[in-house]
Amino acid sequence: MKSTIVIPTCNGRHYLERCLKSLEKEDARIVVVDNGSTDGTYEMVCDDFPEIELISFSVNTGFCRAVNAGILAATTKYVIFLNNDTIVEPGFVRELELVMEQDKRIFSASAKMISMQDKSRIDDAGDLYCALGWAFALGKGKPEKAYQKSYPVFASCGGASIYRTKVFEQIGMLDEKHFAYLEDIDLGYRAQIYGYRNVFAPKARVYHVGSASSGSRYNQFKTDLSAINSVYLIYKNMPTLQVLLNAPFLLLGFGIKTLFFMKKGLGKTYLCGLMKGVRFCGQPEARRRRVRYEHRHLWSYCRIQGMLWWNMLRRFAGR
Repeated sequence: MKSTIVIPTCNGRHYLERCLKSLEKEDARIVVVDNGSTDGTYEMVCDDFPEIELISFSVNTGFCRAVNAGILAATTKYVIFLNNDTIVEPGFVRELELVMEQDKRIFSASAKMISMQDKSRIDDAGDLYCALGWAFALGKGKPEKAYQKSYPVFASCGGASIYRTKVFEQIGMLDEKHFAYLEDIDLGYRAQIYGYRNVFAPKARVYHVGSASSGSRYNQFKTDLSAINSVYLIYKNMPTLQVLLNAPFLLLGFGIKTLFFMKKGLGKTYLCGLMKGVRFCGQPEARRRRVRYEHRHLWSYCRIQGMLWWNMLRRFAGR
């Protein structure tokens, strides 16, 4: 086996059962990380899937801590992150591995995530990040058939993606201060600083329910965490000069997002989240976690900056 599939879950027994059944013929080691479920998830995995390895926490430690536990348990060349509310098509693992074997500088490959509600539409075809401080999924809501070719992405969506295990030793694992949301953008960002690439793997197909853990696409929990992490992401990965260079775009981006969440009735939650993020970035712990600028990575920073501007144009163009 070349891959270990890590599936974090918290009170998602119904989703998880379907996910595990879809993986029965995949050639991969499977590790389920249960984040303090109280709905019988632990018993279901033990009774119905005894061949699957199970790591169990007594409380919800967050997506990042759960996945990190799975990464540490992996002994394979690759590790695959997979949400519990997914169903994979046959050959999912092999298609991801084939993309990774094309180039050793590929750190991750993002699977084609298709909406479970409308299987003709894309849920995520790789993630982009732009100078506005926004992360967004490529292809969201667009025809699935329009995304048949591989292409570079800023980061792979943590809901269904494969990673080169040894690279974690160099760039670090998921940052547990994120708890959840934008942790995959942070990971892809760090990989690019170190000169690695992230790509889209169109033949690795997976169907995704979406928002199964948080309950909805927009809610106070997700809005608060996303706002905190959006500030932390910038502070952690951008050198000071790059922050100043992007400052006008970032202010515009956060302003637009504030108006957006105000219309959703979540404006106060979003603004409070931003302030929490600013306060955290002033703490010693945040400074310790910041990616230290090194001259040998200058070309990587220039390349990333070009992507930030290009992705901003793509976002405004609706692409």
